[in-house]
Amino acid sequence: MTNTHAAAADGAEPPQGPPAPNHESGTGGAGGKTNPAEGRVPTTHPHPKTHRTPDGLDAHLVVNRTTFRLDIKLTAAPGDVVALLGPNGAGKTTALRALAGLVPLTAGHLRLDGAELDRTPPESRPVGVVFQDYLLFPHLTALDNIAFGPRCQGATKAASRAQAAEWLARMGLTEHATAKPRHLSGGQSQRVALARALATSPRLLLLDEPLAALDARTRLEVRAQLRRHLAEFEAVAVLVTHDPLDAMVLADRLVVIEDGRAVQEGTPSDIARHPRTDYIAQLVGLNLYKGHADGHTVRLDIGPAITTTEILSGPAFVAFPPSAVTLFRDPPTGSSARNHWRCEVAGLETHGDQIRADLTGELPLAADLTTVAAAELDLHPGAPVWATVKATQTHAYPA
Repeated sequence: MTNTHAAAADGAEPPQGPPAPNHESGTGGAGGKTNPAEGRVPTTHPHPKTHRTPDGLDAHLVVNRTTFRLDIKLTAAPGDVVALLGPNGAGKTTALRALAGLVPLTAGHLRLDGAELDRTPPESRPVGVVFQDYLLFPHLTALDNIAFGPRCQGATKAASRAQAAEWLARMGLTEHATAKPRHLSGGQSQRVALARALATSPRLLLLDEPLAALDARTRLEVRAQLRRHLAEFEAVAVLVTHDPLDAMVLADRLVVIEDGRAVQEGTPSDIARHPRTDYIAQLVGLNLYKGHADGHTVRLDIGPAITTTEILSGPAFVAFPPSAVTLFRDPPTGSSARNHWRCEVAGLETHGDQIRADLTGELPLAADLTTVAAAELDLHPGAPVWATVKATQTHAYPA
């Protein structure tokens, strides 16, 4: 095991900032903080190894607190990127900290590549963490920030710096090698933190809201770069986010967490098409209802019936986008829509280049329309309207 003193003994300055990683890990136990660490690279060439272990991640995370209980199962094969998605307070960060060993498990298990990690201290786990504030050492250059991990694993100062230089080149940051964190942009800092993590070769990479601190333009660019690096990463990566776009773009599989439990799991496309909770439906921009299907009709648990094109029997969900809703101020005549409800405008807000109307009444729903259409209909809170949706624009699936 190496520590900051061992690293300093060979010429590296011990950090004055976040805690040092152990020889196999990017995590550190002091103050509940964790150093970024990720990736699997050879000592001299930062390219992914071809060998893969068949094990990956097998976790049942149970954490009991006074007013909260986390109880979720996570499995992932090497090379998988899993996103934990959910609202604030759902338990995403608790799950990440439990994987890192910063929060002890109350029950369950945590296995990585077949090894039990339940009682392994954080600094001894082959786990790397990249936090949204990056935790770069302020007194070290970008090169030395990246070299710090290999240095703590026992590599010589020269070898660590050579490896760090290759990672800087891979990240497109060679010209910033001598820059300290205060002189780096948010996107550059994120890439340095990612490179520092990759240089330590963890078997589990944890990313906590890695793009949250970036502005919109930088976020787009860094997201594309992060996607490329995650595609090359051959161990397991777990991404925590509340941003559905980050999750959809970066992850192979999503695990949606609400109130400490997993409520839905699947590929991004499957979850986007088949939401099973109101939270997920709002994330992907759909009106979602639950009821009982009988042929082409789904009679809602609370509300009217909806006609669909699918033929189902039994408990079912039915969903449609706000753009599928057409509004009228008077009862529609001559409309081919099979579904129509009397509603009232509860609120209006700008949604992209359109107006989103929040409707109450026979069926609470959201409707999108152009600014011109909203003006022509003289929409305002309290205005009565009729809402119609064609059966062909609905999607029904078993509950």
